[in-house]
This record gives sequence, C-alpha cells and structure tokens, in this order.
Amino acid sequence: MEYEVAVIGGGPAGLSAALNLARARRRVLLIDGNRPRNSATLLSHGYLTRDGISPLELRKLGRDEFLRYEGAEHRMTMATSVSVVDGGFEIDCDFRGRTSSATAGVVVVATGLHETLPEIDGLKAFYGTFIHSCIECDGYDKRDQPLAVIGEHPDLAERAHLLLQWSADLVVFTNGADVVTPSEEADLGSRGVTVERRRVASIDADRDGMRAVVLDDGTRVERTGGFVRPAWSGALEYVATTGAMLDSDGLLVVDAHGRTTVDGLYAAGESTAPGPQQLIVAAGSGASVAAVVNRDLIGVARGLGDAVQ
Repeated sequence: MEYEVAVIGGGPAGLSAALNLARARRRVLLIDGNRPRNSATLLSHGYLTRDGISPLELRKLGRDEFLRYEGAEHRMTMATSVSVVDGGFEIDCDFRGRTSSATAGVVVVATGLHETLPEIDGLKAFYGTFIHSCIECDGYDKRDQPLAVIGEHPDLAERAHLLLQWSADLVVFTNGADVVTPSEEADLGSRGVTVERRRVASIDADRDGMRAVVLDDGTRVERTGGFVRPAWSGALEYVATTGAMLDSDGLLVVDAHGRTTVDGLYAAGESTAPGPQQLIVAAGSGASVAAVVNRDLIGVARGLGDAVQ
C-alpha cells in the first residue's frame, strides 16, 4: 500500500486522527475537500485554548501541526470513491476536474455531515452570524436575547428546552410542519415559550442585525437571533462500494471504537451517529479512533483495543 492510513476529511475529527497517527510514526495521507460545514461561522467556541478562534484558522493550525511530522501528506481534493482492493483500499479523488488516486491499508472516514436548511428567504444569508445550528457552541453568545428556534424535525421541542438555559424569550417556529406535539407545546407554554405553527416566509435582517421572523401572512415576530435545526445527511456515497453498513440516517454503523462493518475501514466524528456538535468533541473522537487504528495495525488483540476510551 502507498500509505498505511488515509484519513478522509480535514475537520477536527480528521485532523486529530491524522495528527495522532503521524505521531505514531504511520505514513498518513490526509484527504481534505476543504468544504467545512461551519464555513459560514465567524467564530468557534468551546475548544480548549482556542475559544473564539475562526474555524478556518483552527483547521489551518491543525494542518500545519500535522505536516510537521515525517510521513504526513496532505491533498486538497475530494474523495469520490473508496474501493476494497487486495490488502487495503483504493481511494479515487477529484479536484476541479483533476483526478488522482491513492492506496492505503486503512481508511478513516471523517467527512462529517451535510446540512440542508429549510427553504426560508434570507436564512442562508444570515446563517453563521445571527442564526446558528449548534446551541452548545453559540448559545452563550445569544444569551438573554429574544430568539427564534426554527425547524421541521421532531426534536425541535427538545432543542427549545436546551436553549432555555441561555434565554427565556423563545418562540418556536415549525414552518408548517407537524413536529411539536400538543403535550410538548403545553410543556413549553408552561415555561413561557410560544409555538408558532404557520409557515415562515423570510428572515428580516441586514448586516447591522436581525429584526424579525416574517410569516407567510406578513406577520412579523420580532427576534434578534435564533437557532435552526437543519436536515443532516452523511453524504457517504463515496464509501458505498465498500459495502459498509449505514444506519437509517445514512451514517456509518460503527462499534464503540470507530470500527465499521468492513475490516480496515473506520469512522470518526459525525460520519457516525452525531452527538453534541462541537469541534472539541469531534477532535476527541478522531484521537480515540486513531489510537484504536494504531493498535489494530500493530496486531494487538481487539480485547486490548476495547480498553481505549
């Protein structure tokens, strides 16, 4: 194999996995399509020693640290397919029409999630500034403001309850979707939270700030910020030819240590079932999976790998 390990994805999970494997003296290829989900976000929070850093700067620092090690290589390209070959995997890539390929004994998938926002005029324009998706990441900076919680998924009420930790002035917008049950609405109402079931037409905002959520009938609900629940998908078509098992959400099925159902194929971060969507959590997942990969490559019994946390 050309490389011992190929890590696909240059976010915190992939960078952390690649860095730790390079430090384990593995020959590592980091494949990075440079299309981070948080590219619209100006500042990242909750990452120890880097609270408030630009997520793009954090990625740059991570790449620089990785490339200090012998055996570390980085390619700015998109993985288009991963195929099982004798002794490992072949990874085909494409960057603006330029194709390339590489072979590796082990592949770590760390490409995270793909987001689809509700079709609301102005939402994409102000996503990452006045409206965010990660409550744990950005709730503090929206504290005590009149906020919107927008979404079309059954966990919307749960997200509103979480956001009450930072603001008591909330309005939940279901955008016409029947995703908040009567009992959930009653519970939220007892906490002073209004549920608005009419469709949302637009977000009234400009570079100076957000003013309101505008409904289809022209009703304006004054808000200065908010949180949206996107639709998430794994966008993992490129690993389909490996035969790796996906769950009902299209994410890779893994054991407790990141091993997929295909020998030699691992996954870290949000390519598996997502949890708290924080950069530091993704980085921790990458480090943990890297430790398991290294032990498996050494040939240590899997029982020892089970002790890795």
